[in-house]
Amino acid sequence: MLDAQITAAIIGVALAGAILYLVRRDHLHGPFAAWWLLVAAATLILGTFPSLVIWLGKLTGINYAPVLPIIIGLGLVLLRLLKLDIDRSRQERRMRRLTQKLAILEQEIEQLRHGRAVADPLAESRDKPN
Repeated sequence: MLDAQITAAIIGVALAGAILYLVRRDHLHGPFAAWWLLVAAATLILGTFPSLVIWLGKLTGINYAPVLPIIIGLGLVLLRLLKLDIDRSRQERRMRRLTQKLAILEQEIEQLRHGRAVADPLAESRDKPN
């Protein structure tokens, strides 16, 4: 059992070290680093103190306590995937809107190059007397 605790501690510390290295090299940014540091800390704590897993298993009503970290990990992975999908949808929506704005600006530039005035519906209504 002591070998498993040492292995879990080494994995947790190695994971934390890798995360800090990636943050330092600017490959991983704030909120993502915090998420992964939390994962490293959980690995270190739950691996080093297996009695904590047994206690949490009894507390939650899970008869076979070693499955608890797997259930928690799977749930967190699913939450992370959901957040990634939400972020990706937001980025795609933003990209679509920026593409539309760019097309409008390119059309206005092309009209200005050909000497045509850009149609401004607000300008016509401002010029008319009331």
